[in-house]
Amino acid sequence: MPMLDSGISSRSALPAEPERRGLRDLQQAARPVLVALPALGLALGAYAFFFGAKSWAGPIWAIATLPVLVMLLIEIVASLRRGDVGLDIVAALSMTGALVFGEYLAAIVVALMYAGGQYLESYAERRANREMTALLSRVPRKAMRYRDGQLEEVGLNAVAPGDRLLIRRGDIVPVDGTVDAGIAILDQSALTGESIPVQQRAGDAVMSGATNVGDAFDLLATYRADQSTYAGIVRLVEAAQRSKAPMARLADRFAMVFLVVTIVLSGGAWFLTGDPIRGLAVLVVATPCPLILAVPVAIVSGISRAAKTGILVKGGKALEIMARVCALVIDKTGTLTHGEARVTHVQSLSSLSADELLRIAASLDQASKHIIARALVQEAQQRDLPLALPTDVVETPGEGLTGRVDGMSVIVGGRTFVATRTPGAKEALARSKHPSGAVTVAVAVDGRIAGILVLADELRSGTAHLLRDLRAEGVERIVLATGDRPDVAQAVTAGLPLDAIHSELTPENKIAVVKAEKPHGPVMMVGDGVNDAPALAAADLGVAMGAKGAAASAEAADVVLLVDRLDRLLLGIRIARRSRGIALQSVLVGIGLSFVGMITAAFGYLTPVEGALIQEGIDVAVILNALRALGGGVRANPS
Repeated sequence: MPMLDSGISSRSALPAEPERRGLRDLQQAARPVLVALPALGLALGAYAFFFGAKSWAGPIWAIATLPVLVMLLIEIVASLRRGDVGLDIVAALSMTGALVFGEYLAAIVVALMYAGGQYLESYAERRANREMTALLSRVPRKAMRYRDGQLEEVGLNAVAPGDRLLIRRGDIVPVDGTVDAGIAILDQSALTGESIPVQQRAGDAVMSGATNVGDAFDLLATYRADQSTYAGIVRLVEAAQRSKAPMARLADRFAMVFLVVTIVLSGGAWFLTGDPIRGLAVLVVATPCPLILAVPVAIVSGISRAAKTGILVKGGKALEIMARVCALVIDKTGTLTHGEARVTHVQSLSSLSADELLRIAASLDQASKHIIARALVQEAQQRDLPLALPTDVVETPGEGLTGRVDGMSVIVGGRTFVATRTPGAKEALARSKHPSGAVTVAVAVDGRIAGILVLADELRSGTAHLLRDLRAEGVERIVLATGDRPDVAQAVTAGLPLDAIHSELTPENKIAVVKAEKPHGPVMMVGDGVNDAPALAAADLGVAMGAKGAAASAEAADVVLLVDRLDRLLLGIRIARRSRGIALQSVLVGIGLSFVGMITAAFGYLTPVEGALIQEGIDVAVILNALRALGGGVRANPS
């Protein structure tokens, strides 16, 4: 995602320690070479061995092994300095021992297996990042500023308090300010969670990050871009991301026990027999290729399987955490709900039928670009109502319209707008009721109040069933976290199996809710707005509704649902758990077979080369098993 000129950054560009960043860049650049070199060396050495130059085979294999070993040693030193102990040490010991004792073929086989596993793991990360870059929407980088009676396009870092900016329809407000001229109709759902657009007049405050869904208006900047609301939220994302505790890789959880067992068996075989080759054979058989290869293969397969169903998982760690989620914190607007106002009820206060009332109102609203007007027109079209061509239309921006439809005088707009133009309408409108959080549009026909259209952001169908299915999958806690008012949150979520409802939350408050749930186990946060981004970053696993959601939330998330369907969440968890189960199965079977091979080698029945070949057979078996994660076996209930 492009950065704001003021220096606002995204999660993907979070600063890392220079040393770790440099090592990571070196690893990424070197991994393809580190796979190619031992593969080429193995082939060249085999050619020399079988075609009359046996004396060259060993040196070729040794030379081709060295680059992999050197890079591995660099990685081990860096890991030990961070306090991480992994199974990579076994691979380093086996390669080093094989080179020292002249078992060059065993050394290069181990080197090739290790480098291949590392490349597979990094491939998954790179592919996810490429797809994410193509997915994300753009954030504002420039603004239209008035200067000497003309408009000029400037970078955000050039905007200063007191500058007057033009905010066009569809623009994202770049800095905090106040309405200077015109009426601003703003979609603030990405910031506040409130899906219904708000109307701001001259002098009213406007937050950066809101989207102008009405006509163009002038904004008087009150803060610089790096001091505005949007920048503050992004800084929260960065702080939350830096404070997130790292999760251990699945393979590394077996590291200490397996490492100790390997060293004891290898050292014991050498000590008791006086034969270092026996100890080396144990190390070669013990080289944890089932862990080094089977885990990333299963995880990459799971990521690929998820991507085919519209679930973008940003790397193996995210898939592993998704498989172990115990608590779910979920936003309301755009997540549990559709995130946009829809007609939920048509109340006729005259002889007109509900459909006729909607048809007349939508016919007149065809002349308006207001977001509520568009919602009425869309609803009428979905009901296949024949819309008439309006005439004599006069629009009062942000309030309503007057005009003629099929020869009738029609007024459509807010309650006050219609009541001041229609005798007796005020009393009739006062008697009508509507749900909390809903928007009402009044309609008058030929000088008399005709009815009311109610619009609200409805709950997605099948939500209650989905939440119950999530509990059946092992999610023990489900909590709502929303910026909406308490009455709106309670009304929309009535009947849902929620453990707690938190409303009127700021981005900081949402982080606190996420942290409060962490004692229950790994926490998944699901949201779609800019205001959700800090909580997504703070959670063990952040999931963004990326189809319509804000770019900031998609950047902060570990998983993005590309399809605007919440049931993908359940499918993603099922895919993750199946992939992790297959990975664990491959690990346990592979380690079990390796352990049998280690015992056999310790008793002198396997040479290092034979051990390497047996380990290769084990590798093939566990990799084929891991590839099952690409297949079916999971499904989501339709929403």
